[in-house]
Amino acid sequence: MKKNLLTIAFAFVIIGQGVSFAQSGKAVIDKSQKLGEAQKSEIFQSELVAKKQTPSGDLDWTPTLTSKANRVSHELPGEAEMKAAKAAKLEFKTEFAGIVGEEDEVILAGSTPVVGEEFAGNPNNGSSPMDNSIAISDGGIIVSVANTTIQYKTTAGATTYSNSIVDFIDDPSIAYVCDPVVHYDAEEDRFVFFAQECSGHSSNSNLLIMFSETNDPSDGWNYYKLTGNPLGDNSWFDYPKLAISDTELFISGNLFYNGGGFNQSVVYQMEKFDGYDGGSLTWQYWFDLSADPFTLLPVSSGSNVNYGPGIYMVASSPFSGNTIKLYDITDAIAGSPTMDYYSVSTGSYDVAADASQLGTSCQLDNGDCRCLSGFYMNGIIHFVFQSDVGSGWNGINYNRLNVSALSNTSDKFGDAGNMDYSYPSIAWFGFSPDDRSALISFGSVSSSVYPEVRAVHVNDAGDWSETTLIKESASYACFTSPSVERWGDYTGTARRHNAAEPSVWINGMYGTAPHRWNTWIAEIHADYSVGINENSTDENLTIAPNPVVETFVLNFDVTEDTPVEVKIIGLDGRLVKHLYSGTAFVGENKFAFNKANLASGTYFVQILSDEKQIANEKIIIR
Repeated sequence: MKKNLLTIAFAFVIIGQGVSFAQSGKAVIDKSQKLGEAQKSEIFQSELVAKKQTPSGDLDWTPTLTSKANRVSHELPGEAEMKAAKAAKLEFKTEFAGIVGEEDEVILAGSTPVVGEEFAGNPNNGSSPMDNSIAISDGGIIVSVANTTIQYKTTAGATTYSNSIVDFIDDPSIAYVCDPVVHYDAEEDRFVFFAQECSGHSSNSNLLIMFSETNDPSDGWNYYKLTGNPLGDNSWFDYPKLAISDTELFISGNLFYNGGGFNQSVVYQMEKFDGYDGGSLTWQYWFDLSADPFTLLPVSSGSNVNYGPGIYMVASSPFSGNTIKLYDITDAIAGSPTMDYYSVSTGSYDVAADASQLGTSCQLDNGDCRCLSGFYMNGIIHFVFQSDVGSGWNGINYNRLNVSALSNTSDKFGDAGNMDYSYPSIAWFGFSPDDRSALISFGSVSSSVYPEVRAVHVNDAGDWSETTLIKESASYACFTSPSVERWGDYTGTARRHNAAEPSVWINGMYGTAPHRWNTWIAEIHADYSVGINENSTDENLTIAPNPVVETFVLNFDVTEDTPVEVKIIGLDGRLVKHLYSGTAFVGENKFAFNKANLASGTYFVQILSDEKQIANEKIIIR
C-alpha cells in the first residue's frame, strides 16, 4: 500500500505542472494473424454547410419543441432468438431473486468513488431513452447532450446555453434528430458534436457533424452534413459511435434497409483539422467489413494525448459469444490505410433478462451485449458492455484487450440475485500511462429499488471497489410502453484531463415522480488516502443542494409543417410567459419546459398557429 501511495504522490506533482501524458502510440500487431480486410471508398470533399452560433433558449424556462419521427422499426441480427432467450431467463431470474450469486466472491480493493459537484442535467422533453453523452474541456466547460437537447454548463452547475438540438443545428432540411454524441479533443482543445437525422429512411438520412471554432462552444461551430446512405442502396444510418485520433475523426454506425432489415456496419474516416478550420472536409468510408460486425466501437485515447495514425475498433456479438472482433484502420487518409480484422478469444458472454423496478410491473429493457464504451491506453483497449452475470441478471463486462498479444482479459461484475447493473460507460482513472485504473458509471435497479445512477472503480490490478450511489430516483420510469420501458442506451462519461487528480464527469438518467426520465450530472473522484477497511459510507459524502428541475411535457399533432407559438396564461386570462416561437413539423410533436419557475396556482399552456389555438392544457402547480 505504501508503494502505491508513493506512486500517486509522484504523479500528482507531474500533473500539477501541466505536463501532458505520454502515449506509446499504436501497438505492433502480427499481420500473419489478420483474417480479412474491409473495402474502402473513394475520397470525398464536403464543403462547410454553415457556421452556426444559434442563440440559446430561455435558461430559466428551458422551452423545447421536438417532433416525433415516424421511424421504420428495424431488426437486429438474431433478434427473435434473443427475445426468446430473454423471456426464458426472466422466469429463471424471478425464481432466483434474492439468492446470492457467484459474483459475491469478487475481491473489493479499489478506491471507492466519491461524488463531488453534482446537479441537474438536460431536461426530458418526452424522449426515451435519453442517450446521454457528456464532454468537459480543460477550461471547465461542460457540453451535455441527451435526446433531444444540448446544454453548456459550468462545473458549478450553472447553465450558460440550452436548446433543442433541432434549433441548435438550425437546418430547415432537418426535422428529426436523435443519438447525440459529444467529444472533447484535449490535444487540440476543441469540441466535436454529432447527431443523426432520425426519420429512419434513406431519403433524408444524414450525419450532422459540428466542430467548435474555439475551445468555447459559445463562439460557434462549423457544420457539415454527410450522407447516411453512402452505398446508395436505400439504407439509413443508426447507432453512432465516435473516436478521435491524432489527425482524424472516426464515426461508426449500422446501416438498415428502408424495410427495416440490417444491411451492414460502416465507418466514416475524416480529417478533423478541416473541420476545426471550417474548410472543405476530406473523408472516406469503409464497408464490406470482415466478420460482418453489428455496432463497432472505435476508441479514443484515455489521456490528453491522442494516438494514431488510424484508430482501433472492437465489436462483440449482440446476443452471445466467446470472441471479440478487433479492427485496425492502419493509417490516415493521406497515407495508404487498410482496415484489418483480427479475432480475439474471450470468456463466454450472453444476454440477460430485462430488469424489474420498484412499484410497477413495467420492466426496463436491458438491451443486448454490444460494446458500449472504451478507450485506448498504453497498448491496452479498455472497453465495457453488459451481459448475464448469473441467473439472468445483468451486469458489467469489463475487458482489457492487449493489442500486440491479441489477447483479452474479461471480468464480470454485478449483484446477481439482487440488482441489475446496466448500460456501463468507462473512462481512464489512472495517474500515469501504465496505471490501468478505470472508472465505470452505470444504471442499477431492482424490484425493491427505483432506477439509480452508480459508479465503480477498477484499480490497476483489476480489483473492484464498492459501488457508489450517485443519484436515486423519485419513482419508477414507465411512460412510452406499459410493459417494457427503454433506458440507456448510453451513460455519458468523460475525464477532465487537466485535473490535479483523476476526475471523471458522468451524465446518467434517473426516474422522476411523473415516471419519466431525467438526467443527472456529477463529478467523480477517488479517495486514495484510505484502505479497503477504512472505506467511508454514504454518511461521509457531501451532497450539495441543487435545484430540482420539473419538466412539463405536452404532446400535439399537426398535419403539415407550421409556425407555432407557446404561451402560459394565468387563470385570470393574463399572459404569464411567452415561451416559444418556432416551427412544428408534420406528425407528433412534444413541447417541454421547466415548470419550477411557476408559483403555485392554475395555468393554461396554449399552443397557437397563425393565431389559431391548436392546444390548450391546464396545469396545476402545488
